[in-house]
Amino acid sequence: MSGLVKHSINNINKWYSMTMVVRSLNSWTGGKKYLGFTYYPREGEVDPPYTATKLFMVQRVKSYLYNPYWQKKILTDMGLDHKGSDIAIVKNTPEMNARLWKVKHLIKITPIQTPDGLPEKDDYWGTHLDTEGVFRISKKFLPDTKRLEATKDFEKLAKRVDKDSVEKNCRNKWLNPWSTIV
Repeated sequence: MSGLVKHSINNINKWYSMTMVVRSLNSWTGGKKYLGFTYYPREGEVDPPYTATKLFMVQRVKSYLYNPYWQKKILTDMGLDHKGSDIAIVKNTPEMNARLWKVKHLIKITPIQTPDGLPEKDDYWGTHLDTEGVFRISKKFLPDTKRLEATKDFEKLAKRVDKDSVEKNCRNKWLNPWSTIV
């Protein structure tokens, strides 16, 4: 009976004795090793797939004042020392998570979800970050490439009215408003 442990529970006037069966953890099998602990799922239990987010949206919800200097330094480094509505976007790294853990009672951490994917390099047109941490990319706000090319072609034309001549004519019209010679 190596797995049995006896406990005594004291009720106000009576002594009860009960026996509990405690298995040693060494006899359990099938545990999943994680950093710092081992998880033993129940039979047939499967964890849903989860991918960690790359970024966190951090917002200060408690007062900056009356906190120790090391907590104020962490908030100042993230830029959360001014208005309570300010947010900071931080990476999901072990170093940053350790800093966030130290001020977890002062902040609200929201993982940033990217259902539309991440934007391409130098392509941040039409992006929006919700208060719930959903980062959206709207394709309808992207610039029209045909219009951009037409603008570049127009700027290269020799017959177009350039900025200097428009400014000169406007200045002359301003200085001589009743003159017919412009």
